[in-house]
Amino acid sequence: MILLSRRAVLAIAAVVDIALHARPQPVAAKALAGRHQLPPRHLETLLQSLVHANILKGVRGPRGGYELARERRRISAGEIVRAAMTETNDYPSDSKEISRLVGKVVFPLITEASKDLLAMLDKTTVDDLCKRAESAAVFGDAKSTIDFTI
Repeated sequence: MILLSRRAVLAIAAVVDIALHARPQPVAAKALAGRHQLPPRHLETLLQSLVHANILKGVRGPRGGYELARERRRISAGEIVRAAMTETNDYPSDSKEISRLVGKVVFPLITEASKDLLAMLDKTTVDDLCKRAESAAVFGDAKSTIDFTI
């Protein structure tokens, strides 16, 4: 069972993908969408929210695309998840719309579990995830890209 939304999981995957493929030129949204079997328009809004959060940097032009805004060891998975979360909430904001059991027992439990999950994700960097992806050869046996960013 996955506790994160599909959007949050996709955001982590997109940032790791960009970290692995953005050298020597930025990753086009179309290429990224193709690797993850998604329509580019669906991915574009997510990428823009990551740009606004200073996780990704958009590069304009014919060879434009996306690259990391900071070193991959300075971006955490928790930060990516927070940036991917939308302002809309699945839970009613008005306590009259939920039962007392949900409001007093279930929702606080889920909230605490979410905090614990985000705390764990905060300890995991994009660099950690890139190393896992490279050791698992998720993109084949291609040479690993080395990040020389200082």
